[in-house]
Amino acid sequence: MQVADRIRRRILDGALAPGAKLPPVRELAAAEGVAVATLGRSLDHLQVEGYITTSRRGTFVADAPTVTASAHDRTARVLRTGSILGEGETMIVTSADLVVPPTYVAEIFDSEPGARVVRRQWHTGTGQQRTGLYVTWYPGHFAGVVPELLSSSRGDASRLLARVQEATGRRVAAGRDDMHGRDADAREAAALGLRIGAPILAGAHRLWDDEGIIEYGEWCLPSRLVIGYEYRFEQPDA
Repeated sequence: MQVADRIRRRILDGALAPGAKLPPVRELAAAEGVAVATLGRSLDHLQVEGYITTSRRGTFVADAPTVTASAHDRTARVLRTGSILGEGETMIVTSADLVVPPTYVAEIFDSEPGARVVRRQWHTGTGQQRTGLYVTWYPGHFAGVVPELLSSSRGDASRLLARVQEATGRRVAAGRDDMHGRDADAREAAALGLRIGAPILAGAHRLWDDEGIIEYGEWCLPSRLVIGYEYRFEQPDA
């Protein structure tokens, strides 16, 4: 699973592009420091997940992967590289405002009634394919130290979470994802190029430290895409 995770991460980050041929099994096993049989099981996992395809010509990254990064993957990528995007992935910001949020968002940030927070809407894509619609929220006072939060320019918006951490001195320490399947509304369908009522995977994530919520996000993906991530459990004391 660790080997599969390393290869999967390189695909999601764009280091292994769609259509790229992987090295021969023995060569790849040596590079990963594992037995050929172990590498074979790792590749089997990735093939089932849709990341790679195999043929007599070898093993290749899927030309049109049916996978995309989860909120967990994107946050982990920020902590590794500073950017939420993988190589070859695009991001377009359609709005960035300081607004009075819905009651449930105000409660998430523990805001006073009427207090404003930052709301940003954006979508991702690969080539001509839209892969996700996102709305991310931040405490209103973050805009004072990170003015880029209120910009929808084509600057490097993919690095905003890293910029927030740098400017505020706060660090994402934990998070939670919640997901459910439902039908796309008009806004979501237009952004993703779907018909209204098409099935989507919708979710929300929260990222926090000891001081409270740093980022709250809501997102939706076309039903053709799959997300996933690993997790570990703390073992109880004997």
